[in-house]
Amino acid sequence: MLIKIKNLSKFYKKFLAVDKINFHIERNKTVGLLGPNGCGKTTTIGMLLGLVAPSSGEILIEGKNLDLFKRDDILKRFNFASPYVELPKKLTVKQNLEIYGRLYGLDNLEKRINDISIDLDIKNFYNRKTGELSSGQKNRVSLAKSLINKPEILLLDEPTASLDPDIGDFIRSYIQEYKSKNHVTILLASHNMNEVERLCDSVIMMKKGKVIDQGTCEQLISKHGRSNLEETFLKLARSKDGF
Repeated sequence: MLIKIKNLSKFYKKFLAVDKINFHIERNKTVGLLGPNGCGKTTTIGMLLGLVAPSSGEILIEGKNLDLFKRDDILKRFNFASPYVELPKKLTVKQNLEIYGRLYGLDNLEKRINDISIDLDIKNFYNRKTGELSSGQKNRVSLAKSLINKPEILLLDEPTASLDPDIGDFIRSYIQEYKSKNHVTILLASHNMNEVERLCDSVIMMKKGKVIDQGTCEQLISKHGRSNLEETFLKLARSKDGF
């Protein structure tokens, strides 16, 4: 397996945001991380990125503790996209991609920016300030930034939030195609259950900082006696004990 999470916890003063969670992610798989707002998804992603220090537990990459990796090694292997983390607003789209490309120490940066910009159809607003873009445009630029270094492990936090159906479908199709061609391992946090069913090989359900269930979409739907993943999510989210 590529990633293994062992008894991972995070306290913020007296608040327990993540409570001894365990899961693993196989190489070249897409895993959905689901749960109500405030359940610990974003904190978990932050710990995987090395941006949030765990209070206890381990994050293992190919059996090696994340703390033992050099920062540059993590940067080369990981990247992240979220509509809730904005790129510098006063910089143009191209300037943002150039800066992030330099941070990753990329060779042939101009070619990489050109290729990813054509793929995601963002060249026509290259020279506009990022703060002036629509939600759909910003999401595509954020995704371009997250793929600039051709990451081995991609963490996506609601990549299609607030998008219209057309742009949302474009992003999902692009993620599917990119994963197929480049063999990327993806952890996807999303509230869009149709998106999760379409993209994910398996799902981790969280509630109040705990992992309350996990399996394939089909397994979870069958186990909880529902007809689709959204009904399964609602059952787990609304139940008092999580099951």
